[in-house]
Amino acid sequence: MTEGSRLTREFAFLRGALRALRATTHIGRNRTRVFPQVIAELALRHKGRVALISERETFTYSQLDARANAYARWARRNGVGKGDVVALMMLNRPDYLAFWVGVTRIGGVVALLNTNLAGSALAHCVSIVRPKHVVVAAELEGAYLSADGLVASSPPPAVWLHGPGSGRWPRIDLEVDATSGAALAGLPELTIEDRALFIYTSGTTGMPKAANINHYRLMSISHGFYGAMGIRASDRMFDCLPMYHTAGGVIAAGSPLIAGASVVIREKFQARRFWDDVVSSDCTLAQYIGELCRYLVHTPECEAEKRHRLRLVCGNGLRPDVWPEFVKRFRIPTILEWYAATEGNVAVFNFDGTPGSVGRVPGYMRSRFPVKIVQFDVEAGEAVRGPDGLCVECAPGEVGEPVGLILNDPAKPSARFEGYADPEATRCKILADAFKPGDRWFRTGDLMRQDERGYFYFVDRIGDTFRWRGENVATSEVAEAVSTFAGVRDISVYGVTVPGYEGRAGMAVVVPEVEGLDLEGLYAHVERHLPPYARPIFLRIAAEIDVTGTLKQRKVELGQEGFDPARTGDALYFADPRSRGYAPLDAALFEDIKSRRVRL
Repeated sequence: MTEGSRLTREFAFLRGALRALRATTHIGRNRTRVFPQVIAELALRHKGRVALISERETFTYSQLDARANAYARWARRNGVGKGDVVALMMLNRPDYLAFWVGVTRIGGVVALLNTNLAGSALAHCVSIVRPKHVVVAAELEGAYLSADGLVASSPPPAVWLHGPGSGRWPRIDLEVDATSGAALAGLPELTIEDRALFIYTSGTTGMPKAANINHYRLMSISHGFYGAMGIRASDRMFDCLPMYHTAGGVIAAGSPLIAGASVVIREKFQARRFWDDVVSSDCTLAQYIGELCRYLVHTPECEAEKRHRLRLVCGNGLRPDVWPEFVKRFRIPTILEWYAATEGNVAVFNFDGTPGSVGRVPGYMRSRFPVKIVQFDVEAGEAVRGPDGLCVECAPGEVGEPVGLILNDPAKPSARFEGYADPEATRCKILADAFKPGDRWFRTGDLMRQDERGYFYFVDRIGDTFRWRGENVATSEVAEAVSTFAGVRDISVYGVTVPGYEGRAGMAVVVPEVEGLDLEGLYAHVERHLPPYARPIFLRIAAEIDVTGTLKQRKVELGQEGFDPARTGDALYFADPRSRGYAPLDAALFEDIKSRRVRL
């Protein structure tokens, strides 16, 4: 990199960082100004300007505020007071935002339920927050019914249906339609310290956890991303991400409103409709998560992808191997990649667009943003401690776990960690006595490395990385190498236990572009691009890979099924060193591997 380009990137980083800081510095100084109040202020300022657009309904700023007031009246009329929980299970639509703005306006707390859950998993999410009421969209009535009898809450919550359904439960939408949207009197005094939402973790490694989101975090996310993206009133944000998560429900839906801009809400992400929707709705901004960009680069070319007016896309999880192709094919002017945990105090931004980096904390900002990477023992599942009992900070380029210093200082609310509804889950995310006795750091649960200039690079989730032949294997790096082979459309990499061997052997589920994947060529490709310990020993050829609502791969079930042909309905293969290729793995070979008649 030339000195000129280095300076250009430095200025771009500083501009973005200063925008975000300017947009958020006021929050801590005005402790009673919370997000529902901001919506009321915006309604007075922008009135008839369009705020939220969807195929179901469109709200101006005034209509959004009035609808929120109607929901607030419903909540107050039904006994919801400050701190009481109401759970919401609804598909993406403007009414979604109006609901939680209204309930939090009177001091209630809204738990945003994952709309893909049912049965015991959904019952778990409801039970851990102990709601007074549960509001369920009519389309999801069957899913909630499968969980209703399993909810462990006493007394059980009152259930309301949004939209026409079976008639089993009362209709909240009819009641709210008949309720005044005028401003309310006698609102409780709220502060930025008060809880506003429960947002659940994805549950990729177990049951979801309910993260505490207070009003400060809502304000800092909405205002921070408004500043980071440099959103203008003329912008339109395209939001097709689940509104039960932070990216779709707060960043994409909330940040544009701070500028008086508009948000186009779609019920879900559809790769083949994406560019047509972006063009027809005249959007200038879009939000992505996880694998969304990779799905798009694997769609056939369409005429609309060349006519969009997007000036910036913002998100997290853009894979390094997808980044250049995504930018080049779709002619994306600016990518704002970032890394943060909804509930945590670690947040970094890649303001200058350095490909592959999730964010940066340069040396001159480390005192303001105390984030460190500590050495981590993957096998033991804990941070490495030196002879003095303290953690060891990683050198540049060394892989470890990022941690953020927890402070309970009212002057530094961004350094707090609010934790989860479950105290034990909260305890597990805190690294104590790390660099001095008594200090506390938030554990991100990820592995990263940081270079000399302060750029962070994601390596893997701690739960995904495994050890084989005495080496750490990062599943993300294996997936990146294998995915460059022609004919691989999707891949998930994980470790499986093999009797008689320490650690876990590498296994990959591969979704081919077409039938007849060249397995001989894939074996040679893996040999060229990966060290022996990182090469997948087992292959599973599948039609698709199961993902969460936020496009995160579900690896727990895959690992449990392992390489046993009797437990999968897919074709399995074994990396046979004798034939230097992937050989079909049947029941006989499975038994030979288990008994070590065939060695790995």
